[in-house]
Amino acid sequence: MEISVQMVQIFAIIVSFLSLAVAAWLYTWVKSQPSSNPKIAEIGEYIRKGANTFLRREYMILARFAGIAAVLILIFLPHPIWKGEISQNILMAVSYLFGTVLSALAGKIGLAIATIANVKTAEAAKKGIKPAFMTGFRGGAVMGMAVVGTCLLGVTVVLMVVGDATSVLGFSFGASSLALFAKAGGGIYTKTADISADLVGKVEMGIDEDDPRNPAVIADNVGDNVGDCAGMGADLFDSNVASISAALVMATSFGGAAGEKAVIMVFAYAAIGLLSSIIGVATARIGKHGNPTRALNSSTYVTTAIFAVLTALATYLFDFRWEIWGATAVGLLVGTVIGITTDYFTNDLKPPVRAVAKASQSGPAFTILSGFSYALLSSLPALIGIALSALLAYKICAPLGDGYGMFGISMSALGMLSIVGMIISNDAYGPIVDNSRGLAEMGGLGHDVIAVTDELDSAGNTVKAVTKGFSISAAGLTVISLLGAFMSEVNTAASELGIVEAGKKLIENFDIMNPTVFFGLIIGIAIPAIFSAMLMLGVDKNAQRMVGEIHRQFDTIPGLKEGKADAKPDYDKCIDIATVGALKELIPAGIVAILATVVVGFIGGAEAIGGYLTGNIASGLLLALLMSNAGGLWDNSKKYIEAGNHGGKGSVAHKAAVIGDTVGDPFKDTAGPSINTQITVVSLVASLLSVLFIQFSIF
Repeated sequence: MEISVQMVQIFAIIVSFLSLAVAAWLYTWVKSQPSSNPKIAEIGEYIRKGANTFLRREYMILARFAGIAAVLILIFLPHPIWKGEISQNILMAVSYLFGTVLSALAGKIGLAIATIANVKTAEAAKKGIKPAFMTGFRGGAVMGMAVVGTCLLGVTVVLMVVGDATSVLGFSFGASSLALFAKAGGGIYTKTADISADLVGKVEMGIDEDDPRNPAVIADNVGDNVGDCAGMGADLFDSNVASISAALVMATSFGGAAGEKAVIMVFAYAAIGLLSSIIGVATARIGKHGNPTRALNSSTYVTTAIFAVLTALATYLFDFRWEIWGATAVGLLVGTVIGITTDYFTNDLKPPVRAVAKASQSGPAFTILSGFSYALLSSLPALIGIALSALLAYKICAPLGDGYGMFGISMSALGMLSIVGMIISNDAYGPIVDNSRGLAEMGGLGHDVIAVTDELDSAGNTVKAVTKGFSISAAGLTVISLLGAFMSEVNTAASELGIVEAGKKLIENFDIMNPTVFFGLIIGIAIPAIFSAMLMLGVDKNAQRMVGEIHRQFDTIPGLKEGKADAKPDYDKCIDIATVGALKELIPAGIVAILATVVVGFIGGAEAIGGYLTGNIASGLLLALLMSNAGGLWDNSKKYIEAGNHGGKGSVAHKAAVIGDTVGDPFKDTAGPSINTQITVVSLVASLLSVLFIQFSIF
């Protein structure tokens, strides 16, 4: 059966609008759920206002950054404007701004639903785990459907209007750069409040996690939304856009009928992935006494199976190459395996979490040592999975012809991210149920309701760790394919500039024995570590300021420690400290990563950048997986002890586990998930500036 590029793009647009329609229906359903508790409504409004204030102020700063970046793109990309190709530069700048706007919209959608669903889930928990789970999950699914629908629609529209895959890279850079700063800013905010509230409340005073006496408790709940919903929404939007963009760049490099067929496959598989997620979300269910973790995982497996079957059917009907379907299936399968191994290291039903909880009886040093060691071990399965995916995808597709090996890797990344609609739904579920647990406690709904929200929250922590591992691994495959896109851009530019003869390549591969490549490699290895350190130091400095403010309030507000009815903490002051500190710290780390890429490129040229990207990818993936899994493991160890094991709340083990959790907080929610965005951003910067690096490098 014959199919044209235009037909498959129309299909992608139809599926995108279907996804947005499902998101609208789910939003209406969640909003219609009952919520009658005035105390919860009041606290929920506090959280909503605080989150929206932070996001508005953050986006104002990022709008200025995007404006400056758009002007620089207009002047220099894809070629310096004085070369006379002004229309291409305008299209690139517009594509970049379109990417930033849609990425920002992804974050805003996540925030809007999360600050409604948290209240509704807390109320639903009074009726049991089933209604509470469905409310929390469907709240998360609003974000999943809206983000991926917007993503696919954006990429399709840009390519249809511009007709140039390089402009799609500009769109992807817009999405990635905003996601980088949104994730960093939200991560600094949320962990500033979380660490401060835990250290003073739990460790020093021995009060509950969400005790309304704690001045940082509202800021903590606000942070769940701006970090894990708004930030992660923009982050996964960026990952999905980058994977599709890299595949399209590789596809269009073939030219002619082969290139057209490859572009059709990219859009067909991406649209089928979104359609599979829609079906998966619609079939998500839990029994009256069901296990929320099992329900979330089952939905993911259903979505995976549907995608595999539908893409195989499309391959058969439209005469696609089965080798490329095989590469896509490899990515899909490895993504599932990575999720299972991450679950093993972060689930409180599994040995590693329980071993760390047991070690906590001997004090916080053993909590840190055991947890960090298990996290190091946990990075191996995912790294093996990424390496195997890349190797198998390349080997399966390489016999098809020149360039098909790297295209196979890009399709493997697309396969891994094909079910990203379900992944985002699961991820957004986490902060919604975390907030609902806090609201249940602050609203005085009783131990039975808090126990329900605790069970939902534990599942949320496990699934968040799985989704973070999944998104980091998918980013790894994506940036390997972006490395291929960089080589493609360099070779095309070299041919156009007359540096090499037509049909010849400037770069075939990157030899690490070449001093220029090795120079870039070493610098690239260092950047994720520097980037992580800057973000975590931002959390450290900000949290110290907030701890001082919490102490001041407990010391100066009469009756606050005792919990007297007329003693009210100044929640707004803690929200302001978290906001100001996060906004101050969110730009520098990202700027350092981008500037390092530019400097290496102008010193060593395209070869040095090849080494730089390779080093950045390798060390970035290791650090991201390590920190994400360590944080999830420590968090669930704490929750396992709080469930009554090893002495329960207030015990030596509990205090040690809380310290482990506070160390893990900036690991898993600030630095870890921001690294995968960082490696995507520097890869896109390298591709977009490839022409300039060829022309103006020192060596």
